[in-house]
Amino acid sequence: MTEKPGPMAPTLAGRGVTKRYGAATVLADVDLDVHRGETVAVTGPSGSGKSTLLHCLAGIVTPDEGEIVLAGQRVDRLPESRRAALRRERIGFVFQFGQLLPELPAVENVALPLMLSGVGRAEAVRRAAAWFTSLGIEGLELRRPGQLSGGQEQRVAIARALVTGPAVVFADEPTGALDSTTGDRVMGLLTGLAVRTGTALVVVTHDADVAARCHRTVSLRDGRVATAAGAGA
Repeated sequence: MTEKPGPMAPTLAGRGVTKRYGAATVLADVDLDVHRGETVAVTGPSGSGKSTLLHCLAGIVTPDEGEIVLAGQRVDRLPESRRAALRRERIGFVFQFGQLLPELPAVENVALPLMLSGVGRAEAVRRAAAWFTSLGIEGLELRRPGQLSGGQEQRVAIARALVTGPAVVFADEPTGALDSTTGDRVMGLLTGLAVRTGTALVVVTHDADVAARCHRTVSLRDGRVATAAGAGA
């Protein structure tokens, strides 16, 4: 496990995060800080509130109570248009099945967040291509997702998540569709790049081995923080 960063103001902070759907309280008064270059695993059984917490922290849904602060900006008070822009520019996502666009070559999948933020196509592709060497997938830039292995596809997804220089990356079961060896390599790349680039990383996972790659583990149960373990927890 990599050395934990020293004390600093959190890149991402959730305070008293509560979310209800009808009569059901899915999250109840959850606090979570994630610092620059820190990797945090969020674990818990199905239905414990992991995905809802991720969606609240990422500004996809608005909590009913509490606040979300990203890089000093109060996210939960922003209108949807501003939250969408924030997700494009300051947040990266890695999902279980990559969710790459099948009709685009790998390099254009990586470049897409830049183009959506107004970067010209040629510049966006140039910046995207630079990630392929660091992730060990050079030579695959023009392949489409259907021509990639699962591990290669996830590396492309990691490049897409990091290409905008986000403050935080959210990874939702990023190794769930991979064999254990490939999954371990992908997690090593993801956590290592987060630390080297200073990006905060939040990983939602059921896998204890994946959680062990992170600086800290926060376990949810019935929408509340049950345990927190690791350096600084």
